[in-house]
Amino acid sequence: MPKLLDRLVRAAGRPRPPLGTKAVGPGFALYADCSPTWTARDPTSLARVGYQRNPVVYRAVRLVAESAASLPLTPVSGEGQDLLSLLARPNLRETGTQLLETLYADLMLAGTAYLEAVSIEGRVVGLQTLRPERVQVLTGADGWPAAYVYTVGGRSRRFDLSEGAVSPILALTLFHPGDDHRGLAPIEAAAAALDIHNAAGAWNKALLDNAARPSGALVFAGASLSEAQFDRLKGELEANYQGAGNAGRPLLLEGGLDWKPLALSPRDMDFVEAKNAAAREIALAFGVPPLLLGLPGDSTHANYAEANRALYRQTLIPLARRTAQAIANWLEPAFGTVELEPDLDRIEALASERESLWRRVQAADFLSRDEKREAVGYLPDHPDPDPSSPV
Repeated sequence: MPKLLDRLVRAAGRPRPPLGTKAVGPGFALYADCSPTWTARDPTSLARVGYQRNPVVYRAVRLVAESAASLPLTPVSGEGQDLLSLLARPNLRETGTQLLETLYADLMLAGTAYLEAVSIEGRVVGLQTLRPERVQVLTGADGWPAAYVYTVGGRSRRFDLSEGAVSPILALTLFHPGDDHRGLAPIEAAAAALDIHNAAGAWNKALLDNAARPSGALVFAGASLSEAQFDRLKGELEANYQGAGNAGRPLLLEGGLDWKPLALSPRDMDFVEAKNAAAREIALAFGVPPLLLGLPGDSTHANYAEANRALYRQTLIPLARRTAQAIANWLEPAFGTVELEPDLDRIEALASERESLWRRVQAADFLSRDEKREAVGYLPDHPDPDPSSPV
């Protein structure tokens, strides 16, 4: 590098100043390409820079978790009242809505969520969530999980997966193409857009701290400034002319100094659109229509009601349905075969769709009463008779 600098200085026609001295005058700047800095792809780092520091991620996670947890569940087959009672009050610290909200938030931020079944004398009496980053998966000879180890406060508990009885741990995962045991979180798929959104915000904050414009250049008409003059000038600029509080303050120049402002083009300054584009990608990863997050530029949905229905149909109902199915299958040894489904008739956002369905079913005279009930998601009034019994 010194030889390169010597060649560049000689090409400029000026001798290189001695080491340890400071000279102010015509100069040049060297720029080198550098790789972007990305957030580590582990759940803890992504949750810190995403959920804790990014408003789009925070709102998307809260919207999905709170809305999905509030969906009412109803049994469509089997006797599910005992199971519903357990889900309504899973433990002494939280309600069923709070537990499901934590479960869905873990899926959004870690791709994996864990439930522990608390049993007394073989009877399941409670449910509680486990933090995904504290769970270690132990695999058996076949490569599938054989036990889980949960570590907190320097102490560890081991949960061996048993066959026949209720397994102590339920692991819920989103599909991951490269991992058999942990899921791929939406926030990880949106990590690049998340970093861009955060970086654009930090850049805009820096511009505001510097009077919302890039630095200018002080041009000295003389030969050069002494070191003392340079330090005094630099100190005055930093103390009196930087920051939002000094925006628009006149710059007093003396001794042949001239201020040459440097400006970015409107295209370079358009970080708002860059942030909006990154925010839409984040919303896409979480399955939330951008319109519901207050983001402009999305024309997929004609209005807010359509966007709200799309959120329920494409994100919330499938998520709640697969979670309810997994919990019912997991607890089947304790509560019997139960099929739980979200009660679509109690979802206000789908009221117009359900009303249309009810009208069509009501007008279908060729259907029996029980067939009509089944068509709208209800159990028949009279179960089918035993086919082996005489007619």
